[in-house]
Amino acid sequence: MRRPLIGITCYHREGVARPRFGVPASYVDAVRAGGGRPVLLPAGDDDPAALLDAVDGVVLCGGGDIDPSRFGGAARHDAIYATCSERDGFELALVQKCLRRGTPTLAICRGLQVLNVALGGDLHVHLPDVVGESVAHRVSREHHTRHLVRIDSSSRLAAVLGAAEVMVASWHHQAIDRLGAGLRAVAWAEDGTVEAVEVESSPAMLAIQWHPELQFHEPDRRQLRLFEELMALARRGA
Repeated sequence: MRRPLIGITCYHREGVARPRFGVPASYVDAVRAGGGRPVLLPAGDDDPAALLDAVDGVVLCGGGDIDPSRFGGAARHDAIYATCSERDGFELALVQKCLRRGTPTLAICRGLQVLNVALGGDLHVHLPDVVGESVAHRVSREHHTRHLVRIDSSSRLAAVLGAAEVMVASWHHQAIDRLGAGLRAVAWAEDGTVEAVEVESSPAMLAIQWHPELQFHEPDRRQLRLFEELMALARRGA
């Protein structure tokens, strides 16, 4: 069976003497485990559409925060970190192209937020200020945590995962506030935080707030199914 070529977005430029682009190896490993061949898509390319000509699908990965100026948010909050205009501009343009072309896409954590902002939605800039801490969405910048997510049983996501309730790896302090145009919330944490959305006009877009790349190796295989579904969509679209 052909292995689709999957572009994975990178974190922002890091370093001073020798700036570099990078991405956690777990995204690469999860794409391979799902049946794909990963390639990295660093920010800064002025023609995202041309990049999509070269790949069969895209993973919009997590990482630093979207600058609140992109969605009319607060000018500053002490919890905001690692904003990058280059990355924001590139990924907002890239996800718009993915939507227009129907490119199979798995949007993870920040990736879901990029999708929402690209469609005119906005974000809670620091989730604990809004929902409190009854659910631990993030315990630190170094370690993820876990919590339960409820999924709309009629959603495509529930069909892919084969479940209406899952325990997920969580590592975020921002989340969707107002939904972007054409998006439907299909999963929620116990405190009401939106944990997944679907695009009414694009069945090739999977968008979740948690981190399946940290769980793809688990025995029940549910999170691996997200990457396998991306590969199935990519094969059909190629």
